[in-house]
Amino acid sequence: MTSLKPGATRVSSRKGLSSAPAPLEPEVPLPGPADYAGFLQVTLPQQEKAVASHRLAGVRVWLKKAGPRHGMAGYRAMALLAALFRLEVIKPVPNPGGEAAVAIEARRLRQLADAGLRVPQVLAQQADGLLLSDLGESGRNTVVLQERLEQAANAGPAALVAAWREGLDAIAQVHARGCYLSQAFDRNLVVCPDGVIGYIDFEDDPGETLGIDECQARDWLSYLHSTAMLLHAAAPLQAGAHWHEVQMEASEAVRERLLQAARRMRWLRRLPKSRRWGRDTQRVRAAASLLARWYSLNGKLFVAPTRY
Repeated sequence: MTSLKPGATRVSSRKGLSSAPAPLEPEVPLPGPADYAGFLQVTLPQQEKAVASHRLAGVRVWLKKAGPRHGMAGYRAMALLAALFRLEVIKPVPNPGGEAAVAIEARRLRQLADAGLRVPQVLAQQADGLLLSDLGESGRNTVVLQERLEQAANAGPAALVAAWREGLDAIAQVHARGCYLSQAFDRNLVVCPDGVIGYIDFEDDPGETLGIDECQARDWLSYLHSTAMLLHAAAPLQAGAHWHEVQMEASEAVRERLLQAARRMRWLRRLPKSRRWGRDTQRVRAAASLLARWYSLNGKLFVAPTRY
């Protein structure tokens, strides 16, 4: 990490940790050289957005503030679906918000870093905020995997499947170290300048309510949910072959939970096609359709075409 010196700060407000900096904002006085904790203490009260990037002596960092507690209505609906399908893997994991979410994210980032995984470094922490490193290097930004997949889809099915496989392999690496993610959506996987995929957004911890097998199966289903619409439209069978190949390295318990999910979610492929039902409904429908196509009743790769 480049040593920091007192200087101007550039601020950018974004949803993730991989977006480009915004124009220069008014200077924020720094307490001293490389005083991350001091910078966090001074800057956090002045920052209006929940997440913003800052440039300190040419080095980009991210400041995350404690946000409001999340409402429970959506969690109750998901809990009802989990009970209806008898699927622990889709059991909701409440995001507590506030200082509890800050503490969870700091703890999880340190755990994953200790496991040798590419995550932002916790530079400073206080009860209501975190200062995190950027996953870019030498002035080069990261690319959100979601964007990479969309670009690959425009290049054709082969490019899309190759990019999607990178996400599968990145999740498999996490699981091989006995870990799990939080929300393993494509928007939370970022391709670093050296080609390694990093992981962001850990404000909740599935391990507080689920076992390791359910947490890892949940990672796979989250990734599939976020990418299913692209895959179903372009390369469903090719993607299924890669899915099963990667799952060969998963534990038997995880594979069993995925097969169980595929069986119990089959009827969801009959959800309405209309866009007025919302994009999430369409994602669920696409994911259920892919799982029905990929799994036969005995769990083998299912190659017969299904109508979507």
